[in-house]
Amino acid sequence: MTNVSQTMETEEDLLTLLHIKFYHPQQHCKGLYDSLPLGTRSRCSADDPLRLGRDAQACTYSLVDPKVSRKQLALNAYRTPKSPDMLFSIQNLSQRGQLSVNGSSLGYLERMDLPDKALIRFLEYEMLIIRESGEAKTSFEVDMEVLTVPPSRETCTCVPGRAPVMDTGMVNQNTAELRELGPLETDETLIYYK
Repeated sequence: MTNVSQTMETEEDLLTLLHIKFYHPQQHCKGLYDSLPLGTRSRCSADDPLRLGRDAQACTYSLVDPKVSRKQLALNAYRTPKSPDMLFSIQNLSQRGQLSVNGSSLGYLERMDLPDKALIRFLEYEMLIIRESGEAKTSFEVDMEVLTVPPSRETCTCVPGRAPVMDTGMVNQNTAELRELGPLETDETLIYYK
């Protein structure tokens, strides 16, 4: 009996940890995260998918936002035969929208392996998920927090929908205004708009 409890204690000390950091541009004026266990570690069973969405009954964690799908995404734990690490895949459960993982889009029911550090985007949400390895086989922990700035700034990932700045330093991408300015010079090549 003593050996079993010692084994369980050792396994608890070596749990894989998922740090999940949330950001939404309107998080300061809405109670989007009221249902999340912020600042406390939650233990999850490795054989059950971790679901995030609007429906508190169907999901492990819920967001208080009518724009979020009832089931938005799922994280599934798995192991490979030659590694003691618990790894994760992510699956888009939303029929209404795309899910982006480090810039790669996932459609409805599509899944991919989750890297050790991943920037997840859906709707106006950004989630930074960081995995810390552990050796436990039956469960893992989740630690959630809210960020004050978008994690895309931390990871130097461009925000979709914003036009890149040209070599000329001009930010305005309106072609009508560019035509009025005449030719633009980038490096040693002239660009003319007819």
